[in-house]
Amino acid sequence: MNLETNSLGFNKKPSETTVVVAMSGGVDSSTVAGMMKQEGYKVIGITLKLYNDGKEVAASKQCCSGQDIMDAKRVAHKLDIEHKILYYQDKFKQGVIDNFVDSYLKGETPIPCVQCNQTVKFKDLFEFSKDLNADALITGHYVKSLTQDNLTNMYQAIDENRDQSYFLFNTTREQLNYIRFPLGGLLKDKTREIAKNLNLNVADKPDSQDICFVPNGDYASVIKKFKPESYKKGNIKNLDGKVVGVHDGIVNFTIGQRKGIKVSNEEPFYVIRIDAEKNEIYIGPKEELARIDINLKNLNLLTKKEEFNENILVKVRSTGKLLDAKVNIEDNNVKVSLLKPEYGISPGQACVFYKKDQFGHKVLGGGWIKD
Repeated sequence: MNLETNSLGFNKKPSETTVVVAMSGGVDSSTVAGMMKQEGYKVIGITLKLYNDGKEVAASKQCCSGQDIMDAKRVAHKLDIEHKILYYQDKFKQGVIDNFVDSYLKGETPIPCVQCNQTVKFKDLFEFSKDLNADALITGHYVKSLTQDNLTNMYQAIDENRDQSYFLFNTTREQLNYIRFPLGGLLKDKTREIAKNLNLNVADKPDSQDICFVPNGDYASVIKKFKPESYKKGNIKNLDGKVVGVHDGIVNFTIGQRKGIKVSNEEPFYVIRIDAEKNEIYIGPKEELARIDINLKNLNLLTKKEEFNENILVKVRSTGKLLDAKVNIEDNNVKVSLLKPEYGISPGQACVFYKKDQFGHKVLGGGWIKD
């Protein structure tokens, strides 16, 4: 008997399909678990313990805190699904926190959420799900995926204000073919409505806003905790090389920053460049931040190079707009040429490639901004 393809694209009944749902304790992942249970799938909820949080962390608007783990357990109990907690503090420290600190010490502006997805979530949790013989790993990310001829492509979510495709550019082809994103076609309001209909205790829970291991957005305190020696005074210079001030550590600055420079001038000064080796900050007027050419490293491609021939769009920051660009790929050397100047492009951020087709804006891959 030929079975119809189920909602996840498998040719078997939902009751014969095992899925692992990554449950962070928030409304999105909890709703996804509820949707899968309601559709009749065999659901295993997994919550990751990623860091040792103090009271000040648990009270802030962060994901993966102790309160979130309790919320995930309550949701799993309500849905009557199996629930496991994986203790990944060491993996998270090595793969995310250490990278975050080292990146700031190099004068970069890191994106720990990309590193988290790339390591503990889409690598370690991916492998754990495979070991459980699950058919798919399900997450509450707002991205669309479309499978044709056994090949899955990633697209921006229909809710552009919630789209998380920028943070998932480093997903591998193997992972994409295994992971499903049920919320990519929903607006956030609809997600909360589903959660309320399922009578989930997290239906009205606020969204996490801070980086999970950074209490109240104070990233400098995290760096000081792990690398206190990084707070070394150094020179602040103008673009002519003249010393115009002193800073307390380059970790306090990012490219494009205006506030906190503490150098007076008639027109505002911005951080134009950070020289980590010399422990120096260079400042200047906003127009000096304009960039057209960007060099990338550690490229991750989700499509063939031939698809980069025309009509390429890029994002150079998570909250940025899609920018028209040309992309030149030679081996692992990638040069992006923007058609219009962009301001405040910083090493350590990602440059993600998109191309519009009949299904939306498809993610072609991306790389890390080198200079």
